[in-house]
Amino acid sequence: MASRTTSRIPRASLDRSIERMRTHLAELGCYLGKGKGQPTGSLEEFDAESERLIADVLGEHSELLDAYEYAELGEASGLVNLTEEAPESVGLDGERQSLLQRSRVLESCVAELEARRAAAPKKFTGGRQVLIGPQVAEHMSAELRSIPQTASLREAGRLMQKWKTGSLLVTDHHAYVGFITDSTLARDVVANGLDPGTTAVKSCVRTPLVAIGGDRPLIEAVRMMKEQATRHLAVAQDGDIIGVISVSNILRYYSGVV
Repeated sequence: MASRTTSRIPRASLDRSIERMRTHLAELGCYLGKGKGQPTGSLEEFDAESERLIADVLGEHSELLDAYEYAELGEASGLVNLTEEAPESVGLDGERQSLLQRSRVLESCVAELEARRAAAPKKFTGGRQVLIGPQVAEHMSAELRSIPQTASLREAGRLMQKWKTGSLLVTDHHAYVGFITDSTLARDVVANGLDPGTTAVKSCVRTPLVAIGGDRPLIEAVRMMKEQATRHLAVAQDGDIIGVISVSNILRYYSGVV
């Protein structure tokens, strides 16, 4: 990825910016076989133009620009490299998944521009930038699968298999204190020779619990996962944990899978 050290203030009106982004999104349909006619250039040229357009209308530090660059790389890097977790099979070849991810990012760009035009949201609330787009709560897993920190690692593995999940919230006196994941079990139990029957979950739990607000943009969850080097985030609302969002949830969205 090219480094970005300066920001650009968009000079075109929001109406013009939305028109440009929609036109560009329609051109992507040609690569997906959905548009009329044939692509006018190579996919590499389209990607370069996409990056220039996003930087122009949303700024060179926009997190949606980072998201588009991840989509270019596909599932083989970006999010997945940071998480050590292979995405679930969705029955699509890698190239088409990557194209669908590009489409999702460009749709999010249009949505952000339209929201700015319709509602004219404040740039900052409480010192942080207000971002528009799909929210974390819309794509999280609402089922709270948990295990007490005093339970055994064997029990944690059994519950993950039963519930077909890659992580469990860990509780201490009914309060959530962290996560235990399948990769943690593999590293700590197998690599370190721990006895899963006698070793407690608390010896392998990752603390503190990393959480994100349910009303935050999905792209912010991507950034937080990068910063915290984690695959799972708790989702909070009004001080309560209401769900969990993982890399798999995010990849399903950017792959266009419902």
